[in-house]
Amino acid sequence: MVYELHQDDPKKCTAARLRTFGLARKITSLKQIHPSSIILNPTSQQRLTNADRDAVELHGLVALDCSWNRSDQVFSLNIPGQTRRLPQLLAGNPTNYSVSGKLSTAEAFAAALFITGFEPEARRVLSLFSWGETFLSLNEEPLQAYASSKPEELGEIEASFF
Repeated sequence: MVYELHQDDPKKCTAARLRTFGLARKITSLKQIHPSSIILNPTSQQRLTNADRDAVELHGLVALDCSWNRSDQVFSLNIPGQTRRLPQLLAGNPTNYSVSGKLSTAEAFAAALFITGFEPEARRVLSLFSWGETFLSLNEEPLQAYASSKPEELGEIEASFF
């Protein structure tokens, strides 16, 4: 699910492409978010782990599609759901190539799916973009490690890569 704030160039909006191909559903109101959904939020204190798989499967994964220039305002909103931040990864998209943590909405979705055990779905998301394989090649080792680690070990594993 994607809550779009229409702050980016529509031609570069990865969330719109996910919707076009039926891989994400647009949310028009924050009230549509289930209280047990996983909300991707880079300012969250809790990391996303493979232990979040059931919540993703049962209640969904939500990304807030906004400009990184306004992200502080957006992520400070009181959004229902369980907020999680992704462990550190490098962007593969041309706008923020190799910048740590500055992922596109599609990259964030794919990473979250990969970490929570939905690797084929993650690869499907990335297949829609010419730079999707670049994202995977930059992050293959950390993604595999994050997906297979125990939640309590994730901080150490993240530190070993970044």
